Amino acid sequence: MTATREPLDNVSLRKIMDMERQGKTRLLIVDDEEDMLRLLRRSLSADLDCEVQTASNAYQAMALLEESPFDVVLADIRMPGMDGIEFLGRIKEGFPGLSVVMMTAFGTIDIAVQAIKEGAYDFITKPFEHDKLLHLLEKAFERSRLVRENLLLHRRIEQQESLDEIVGVSPKIQKIFETIRLVSATDVTILLTGESGTGKDLAARAVHKLSHRGKGPFVAVNCPNLPENILESELFGYRKGAFTHATQDKKGLFWEARCGTIYLDEIGDISVTLQTKLLKVLQDKEIRPLGDTRSVKIDVRIIASTNQDLGAKIKNNLFREDLFYRLNVMSLHMPPLRERPEDIPVLIDHFLDRFGTEFHREPRTIPPDVMRRLMNHPWRGNVRELENVISRAVLLSPDTVIRAEDLGVGLADSGECLVTDEFKSLPYKDAKGRVLERFHQEYLTSLLSRTTGNVTKAAKECGLERQSLQQVMRRYGVKSKHFHSEDEQEAN
Repeated sequence: MTATREPLDNVSLRKIMDMERQGKTRLLIVDDEEDMLRLLRRSLSADLDCEVQTASNAYQAMALLEESPFDVVLADIRMPGMDGIEFLGRIKEGFPGLSVVMMTAFGTIDIAVQAIKEGAYDFITKPFEHDKLLHLLEKAFERSRLVRENLLLHRRIEQQESLDEIVGVSPKIQKIFETIRLVSATDVTILLTGESGTGKDLAARAVHKLSHRGKGPFVAVNCPNLPENILESELFGYRKGAFTHATQDKKGLFWEARCGTIYLDEIGDISVTLQTKLLKVLQDKEIRPLGDTRSVKIDVRIIASTNQDLGAKIKNNLFREDLFYRLNVMSLHMPPLRERPEDIPVLIDHFLDRFGTEFHREPRTIPPDVMRRLMNHPWRGNVRELENVISRAVLLSPDTVIRAEDLGVGLADSGECLVTDEFKSLPYKDAKGRVLERFHQEYLTSLLSRTTGNVTKAAKECGLERQSLQQVMRRYGVKSKHFHSEDEQEAN
């Protein structure tokens, strides 16, 4: 049976670390001659100071490779059943970092060239000199060590790049990094919790990128943005004629995410009916498109997120308890920004650099007194609100030093006050207009940051009709698209 291992650049870091921890190097010898196996095992174990295991055929050897890692394989070319060349091909397919040395009593150049072409590290002809074999195996072990070190380096670089968007130095964020690294090595379902704007989507992307599915698709679904009937057909797909406008078959988002990850954002907003269908997907690992009588197997990892208290929704019969436990195999809570104020200066520097480059602005700085007030601000919209505020300040600030009034948000000092000194010398009507403008800018920025630019949700939260809220936004030049999540911006 062919081994199923991910490509070399996606090999599980945990398995590589297991090889690092095992201490002794490991050699697997494969030969159909029992006397040769006993001789090689006895002599090489002592002279190479390595752990040696043997197999009398290629099928037995493949089973041993599946069970535990080896550094080098020494295999005969002429074997009954699966010969050495076919065995070599299966090793290269399933264990691409493994060094393989071939043995042959028929030392023709054709066989040697074929073995090298198939990916063998080297070959040796029987009968061979013991010292020559030792030297060859020592070089093969060194090659495996270098491959492993190179892979570890690349994996650590990939990890850092994947986590770069989650910025912070606080213990809480460092704990998040540690958890992401751990869960990425598995395929378990994850439930991300936390307030809006805390970076749940970034955490989901980081888990995906660091996992063995990282080269596969990442499909993000914003559940509240779609009505129930449309969301169901988008998730599971449908067959032609399933409903009035179903003029052709459509593959669903679960199908598009096969061999990758599907991210169900704000899972707490879906209906109980859809929850039941999603529970079946988690249980059976299969989907049934609308209008179809057959189910389709899927290979996809599910990551879900919510900013709601699912426990309370369960008590009110608004969320299925069995679905909650299926989703909450591993939970990851993203802390609000107010609980990690030491990360605010780091985040601000990150956003200043990013938006300075994006908007082609000279480098901006923030004076210490303004930075202190930013750190004391409640940031109800969390990191997303901070990001929007810095983006606006970089775009609109008249010079390289960003002042408090450039930020478009009221900053607490010794008691927050909208009527600052700059307004007190103005005529009453002018001062009132400026204060109202600032209030609306601050209020709308915070509101739309929390709802990621979803005007319907924002209207419901603030108690205005949707049309009334849009009128206020137009009057004060606030556009919902500036607050959309990264996925929505890409879609647009």
